[in-house]
Amino acid sequence: MNKYWMILALVPMLIVSPCLAQTPKEHKDSGHVMLIPNQIQWQAGPASLPPGAQIAVLDGDPSQTGMSYTIGLKMPDGYRVPPHWHPMDASVTVVQGSFIMGVGEKVEPAQAQELTPGSYMRVSKEVRHYEWTKGDTIIYVYGLGPLDTVYVNPADDPTKK
Repeated sequence: MNKYWMILALVPMLIVSPCLAQTPKEHKDSGHVMLIPNQIQWQAGPASLPPGAQIAVLDGDPSQTGMSYTIGLKMPDGYRVPPHWHPMDASVTVVQGSFIMGVGEKVEPAQAQELTPGSYMRVSKEVRHYEWTKGDTIIYVYGLGPLDTVYVNPADDPTKK
C-alpha cells in the first residue's frame, strides 16, 4: 500500500520537472510570454491616435480579426484623446500614472473618472468616450482584434490630417 502512495506522490514531480528545466527560448517557442519592463519594445503610437503616444504589442496581433491581443500604450502627461469609440470590447488596466476617462460624445471633465495604477475597466464596443492623462501614463489593453479607433468628429481623426 505504501508503494502505491509513493508512486502517486512522484507522478506530479515527473510531470513538473521537465517544465522547470525549460530555457526561456523554449518558453517563447511554446507561446509562453514573460516580459519585464525593460524588455518591452515601445514604438511610435498608431496613426489612429494623436501624436505623442507610444505602443508596444505585448502579445497577439491587434490588427487581426478575432485574434486576441495585449498592447501597452504609453502616454505623456496631459495627453488627450477626443471623443471616439471602438468596434470591439476592450479591457484596460492602468499600470502607471492616472488615466482619466469619461463617457459621451463631448468632453465633460466633471463626468470623467480618474483611474490610478491597479485600476481596471472594460470598454464596451461602440460606447463613445474620451480620455486624458495626468503624469506619464501606461495602460495595458486586452481584447479581440481588430483594434480600431473611430472618432465622433471626423475632423479629430489624426489619419485625416
